[in-house]
Amino acid sequence: MDKQPDAECKVIRSNELEVEIASGAMTRLAGVSKSLAGAEGIHLAIATIPPACASTPHYHVNCESAIYVVKGTGRFLTGRHLEKSMEISAGDFIYVPQDSVHQPVNDSTSESLELIVARNTPVEIVVEFDAKTGTAKE
Repeated sequence: MDKQPDAECKVIRSNELEVEIASGAMTRLAGVSKSLAGAEGIHLAIATIPPACASTPHYHVNCESAIYVVKGTGRFLTGRHLEKSMEISAGDFIYVPQDSVHQPVNDSTSESLELIVARNTPVEIVVEFDAKTGTAKE
């Protein structure tokens, strides 16, 4: 006889979100994480960047990310010196490979930029990056 599945689903309420990081002006709240849901291979969060602000340049050494732009407009900068700029707006999807330097920027002066961020690991390792020198910050 086959073993019956016994893993339980979990609902994480909006008032239970986990404050993860502040990267520059960006704040990120996790809804599915190792600590909140016991996740082993996935992570899901919402990031908010206030008007005319940006995250710090950074990269992730242990995961790739998928981002969905929920609200707002801006740019997604990439490259060792953030020399590549891609316009982003509500409805766009963004793929970020592991070790890819990036910086989301909110170009609006009146509306926040909201991003849904999914990763293939429950705990990320983030390295802040200096785009002027093209090197990781100590």
